Amino acid sequence: MADFLLRFFLAEDMRAAVPGAGLDTKTYAAVVAQRTIYVILDLNNMQEEPQWRITAPSMARPTGEYEEKKSRFIAALSFADSEEAAVAFLEQVRAANRTARHNVYAYRLREGNRERYSDDGEPAKTAGTPALEVLQHSGLTDLIVVVTRYFGGVLLGTGGLVRAYTTATARALENAEVVTVRSVVELRVTVDYSLYERASLLIDAAGAKQAAPQFTDRVTLCWQMPEHTEGPLLEQLRELTRGSAQVTVSDPFYAPF
Repeated sequence: MADFLLRFFLAEDMRAAVPGAGLDTKTYAAVVAQRTIYVILDLNNMQEEPQWRITAPSMARPTGEYEEKKSRFIAALSFADSEEAAVAFLEQVRAANRTARHNVYAYRLREGNRERYSDDGEPAKTAGTPALEVLQHSGLTDLIVVVTRYFGGVLLGTGGLVRAYTTATARALENAEVVTVRSVVELRVTVDYSLYERASLLIDAAGAKQAAPQFTDRVTLCWQMPEHTEGPLLEQLRELTRGSAQVTVSDPFYAPF
């Protein structure tokens, strides 16, 4: 399985943070709930794309607002790794904003490199296209933005609409926390109480993420670490336990790390 770098940054300013993150055409991301975006970066410039899936919790999503001449533009982001997920989020936003004049959307899906947008009644290429271009510029994928417009009674013109939909989308991205994920494995070992502290220290020193230990007549330790990095730690645990350690290693999966 390909090796991937995990990176993390808080996108306080999209124009500064996204380019500064070094994102390129090999960058993949997913916007998930509670204002989180997962990004996968290919370290080895491999031609084969990674197989990965992130499930988005059903919690609050990042939003961004822009107002001009009493028209309000409210952008909402969500993780979407399929057209079904994108459409479901679009319908959710529409249902919550039934009195709005427009619900413009744009989404990017990594699978099939699909991109879709809709101006939803706004003049052609003044709404969905600018929103999609912001997503494209960010380098992120597997996400949808829906920009809801409450009309203020004054026409904004082509330039005003492009500015409004661009700004609202960008502000939603600014409010998103961006983290990276990588291919990891989960490991588990059970040791005697006399070896618990030393085993835990070895795991921490290896840069792993430990879960809460389980205490019974012995202690079970569980942790995650990047795939292909577990070898030295496994050897250290064998030495610590004089060869008695039975460490289970899961199949690789993608997770924040």
